[in-house]
Amino acid sequence: MPRPTPAQLAYGSVTVIGSTLAMLLLSQATSGPGVVAIALAGLALGVMVAVTVAAPVRRSSRPARTAGTPVAEPAHHHGSAAHRPLSEHSLHR
Repeated sequence: MPRPTPAQLAYGSVTVIGSTLAMLLLSQATSGPGVVAIALAGLALGVMVAVTVAAPVRRSSRPARTAGTPVAEPAHHHGSAAHRPLSEHSLHR
């Protein structure tokens, strides 16, 4: 398993602390098992965030276009009204 990046550690830690405090304040849990359950839920949420937030992006199987590759542009036909630019379709001639 690869080592976590600093971004993963930061996001995971912030998520654990923030979500645990929010759940403790919202639930007003005072019993030991309630606090432990909330702490475990916060830890699980932080691990999920850390694993998914900086997951490597998978590239598609299509070849990438390089900067030197020319792009085929459509040919412009000015012969018929259907192929004229929008500005030439004005009713105020």
